[in-house]
Amino acid sequence: MNNQNTDDNILIVDNIHTFIGQFHILEGVSVKVPRGSITVLLGRNGAGKTTTLKSILGLTPPQEGKVIFDGMEIQGKRAFNIASLGIGYVPENRAIFRALSVMENLKLAERKKGDFARNEEFIFNLFPDLKRLYKLPGNHLSGGQQQMLAVARALVPDNKLLLIDEPSEGLAPILIQQMMEAIRSLSEKTTILLVEQNFLMASQLAQRFTIIDDGKSVENGLMKDLTNNEEMIHQYLGASIKTRKELERQHEN
Repeated sequence: MNNQNTDDNILIVDNIHTFIGQFHILEGVSVKVPRGSITVLLGRNGAGKTTTLKSILGLTPPQEGKVIFDGMEIQGKRAFNIASLGIGYVPENRAIFRALSVMENLKLAERKKGDFARNEEFIFNLFPDLKRLYKLPGNHLSGGQQQMLAVARALVPDNKLLLIDEPSEGLAPILIQQMMEAIRSLSEKTTILLVEQNFLMASQLAQRFTIIDDGKSVENGLMKDLTNNEEMIHQYLGASIKTRKELERQHEN
């Protein structure tokens, strides 16, 4: 799926401005997400990455600019109606129903009857732990298992685009690797817009990036070019990282 024409953008965010109360959080964010790609939003804490995802979905509606999904302008629509067009959302705080079982969480994510049955095999192949623990309540799952469940809930309905916010947050290294493998598998089925603070994970997953700094999109391009640009990484992400060769060597190990 990742070899599709990158001129075919399933999502175009065009110069959006978003306020939360009196605070002007996004002051001109533009993002293009090619169909079939993994695109990552990067930036320091508080730069506006999560608000960008919420603005796309209509949870914090932009007051200026356009959000175009699959050729249709969606800014101003209600969040439920935007999601029903085929956009799934995995929030940063996971937002599972902790008192309900894994299976109940998954069935509640249906948009229409039969969604879960249609995608059950794919979900449990991707996250076999969830099949084993399907009767267990959410509050009995480990942090990694809760994150798997949060992603799995977004896979119950058929989505053309997944917005995933900080999937590696709080996970042990072995679970980060499992999450990376799951996201790679997902990218064969759907397009992904990812927010991720773990630069190593982002560099290994994403084909394209957009950097948001102080509420504005400031850089975008191919991820492979960013990993070679120490100056840009230091300027916008706050720290120098390993060179691309070192990243590749670590990945091989």
